[in-house]
Amino acid sequence: MPISKFQELPGSGSSFSPSLSMGMVALSDAIFMALSGVGIYLFYVGYSAASLPHYLTAFILGTLFIFLTFFFSKLYQFEAVIHLGLHVTKVTFLCTLVFMILVALGFALKISTSYSRIWFFSWALAAPIMILFGRFFCFYLLHRLVKAGHLTRNIVLLGGTEQAVKVLQQIENAAEPWNHIVGVFDDRSTRLSEDMGNYPILGTLVDLVDFSRKNRVDDVVIALPWSADLRLSGIVADLSELPVNIHLGPDMAGLLFPNRSFCFLGGMPMLDVADKPMGGWNMILKMIEDRFLAFFLLILLSPVMLVVAVCIKLESPGSVLFIQRRYGFNNQEFSVFKFRSMRQDRPPEEGVPQATKDDPRVTRIGAFLRRTSIDELPQLFNVLTGNMSLVGPRPHAVQHNKEYAAKIDGYFTRHKVKPGITGWAQVNGLRGETDTLEKMEGRVKFDLYYIENWSLAFDIKILAMTALVVFFQKTAY
Repeated sequence: MPISKFQELPGSGSSFSPSLSMGMVALSDAIFMALSGVGIYLFYVGYSAASLPHYLTAFILGTLFIFLTFFFSKLYQFEAVIHLGLHVTKVTFLCTLVFMILVALGFALKISTSYSRIWFFSWALAAPIMILFGRFFCFYLLHRLVKAGHLTRNIVLLGGTEQAVKVLQQIENAAEPWNHIVGVFDDRSTRLSEDMGNYPILGTLVDLVDFSRKNRVDDVVIALPWSADLRLSGIVADLSELPVNIHLGPDMAGLLFPNRSFCFLGGMPMLDVADKPMGGWNMILKMIEDRFLAFFLLILLSPVMLVVAVCIKLESPGSVLFIQRRYGFNNQEFSVFKFRSMRQDRPPEEGVPQATKDDPRVTRIGAFLRRTSIDELPQLFNVLTGNMSLVGPRPHAVQHNKEYAAKIDGYFTRHKVKPGITGWAQVNGLRGETDTLEKMEGRVKFDLYYIENWSLAFDIKILAMTALVVFFQKTAY
């Protein structure tokens, strides 16, 4: 809850540390991952000197893989710790992925016969349950300690400016119960804003130093304009003797971009205003996912694609494939492949009119292909060549792209990643004809959410939902 009245500083409480909280959760994951396997081993297999080294290796590898997988999936970030309910599916999926890796290792090293199958699958079922139990317990314990006042973060602001008011509002809006705003200090009483609310003005910089020596202050936020560089340098020098965290609050320009992180470039701190999506390891993971699954699906679906090609040739003259120029990654044009679903001998058309219900241009086999999205299968070749991904914003025809870019703000943001055969918008009902601007705005909204929240688990979820959508949704013509 936001604190708007001055209270005495907690005397018996400890300083709240997000890093310690995240470390506690990481330790909990390791303990419950290992204990779930050890418990089932002792109960079902039974201890023996001969089998222990094999099972001990599995315990260690499984625990290490869980930690690394969770770490690179950002499950040890503070946001994931305090919003556990939003990450239950992700934790479960990644646990399943780790056990699939262990199975693959067992077969590759020809040691799978050294382990009990009942033990392994029991461990695979118990591990995510135990890990989630441990995380919920850590979450509960953390909030109980904070609510009882045993874990707090005492914060004071230096500077009674309009900038300080914005910082206070941002801290209040975050509603983090461990944050205890003590009050405001400022050397210039004439500069104090009238919007400081009920936060007390406790004195000057000299008073702040004296106050911090007599009370437990964890953080001092300097809410002064960055242009006052000499003044800021002197303040930091005066406060550096205190056992507190000193923060330079965001300038008014920085307040336009809340919830952003900092990085170092050339040894200088930089505010990250926008991030490149799917960079680093995520880009490699996405590439492996696309290539592996596209190759597997092409082999699996090749008989279906062969039958479709024959049916297209038998019903109407013309080519089997339809090739169209579309915009892809970084707004670059590329050729997208589809099974032809319209008559090739139709009259000339102006522009690129979208297909509608009972469209006379669509062949009988084409109507089935479009309804079931089988006409999109040749785009697996686009995935293999690197022009597309399995999951991403759907690419639009060049003419449509230019039309909607002029009408929808942020439309071209869709091109920050490769386009996909299916996407988050499509499995949420925005598939097929976009006959109104509102429908396209809805597509863009879902596409941007996907880009900002991408994960491997999110892709798998969309692929699974796609299988249901193509059979039960009737909006593609």
